[in-house]
This record gives sequence, C-alpha cells and structure tokens, in this order.
Amino acid sequence: MNIRELSSLLYDECGKCQDRFFDMRERDEVPDFYEDVKPYADYWHTKINQWQEESLLYIQQERPKYVHKPQIDTAAEGMTQFFVQSFYKETSKKRFIQTIQAAQYTLQTFMLAIDEKSDER
Repeated sequence: MNIRELSSLLYDECGKCQDRFFDMRERDEVPDFYEDVKPYADYWHTKINQWQEESLLYIQQERPKYVHKPQIDTAAEGMTQFFVQSFYKETSKKRFIQTIQAAQYTLQTFMLAIDEKSDER
C-alpha cells in the first residue's frame, strides 16, 4: 500500500470513528476494552505510525508546499487519541469533532500534494 492509499484509508476511518462515537452515545453502551477497543486500536495505531513515518519521508524527499512535519505529527497524535476515544460516550464532543476535522484536513491536504506531484511527472 502506498502513502496515497494509506492516507485515503485513514481519512475514511476518521469518518467511521465519528460515526462510532455518535452510535455509542446513542446506544449508551460501554465497550469491552480487551475485546473491542484494544484490537482495533492496536491495528490502527500500527497504520498511523506507518503513515507518519512514510509521510515524513515523503515530505523530506518531495518538499510539498503546504504540508510540513508538525502537521503530520499533530494529525498522527490526534488520530491515535480519537481512534480510541470514539468508543467512549464520555469523550468531549466538541474537542473530539475538532480533532477529527483537523486530522482529515491534514490528510486531505497531503493527498492533494501527492496528487499534484504525481501530475507533474
């Protein structure tokens, strides 16, 4: 999976986290940490770390205009948090949604930068 596909996959999963969050609030359920949350988090945290490493390498090599290391680091940190927080109804709704929107904005900007570079070739 290349960095563009991985970025798209994470972007889609951000939307699923938001859906899960509202679903968990509506159903007023508490997830089983070891059965539901941990396996999901472990899987996606690996993907997030891979994305972060490959993105930073891409930025170093390609030098896109509008995407920089701090944005990648912040998006990766945010995703690491809200991918887990999406299971818990106690999570602050406003901050949760803002963090998702920020991560999706960074992912979208990064994908556009990748597409522009590939169009130049």
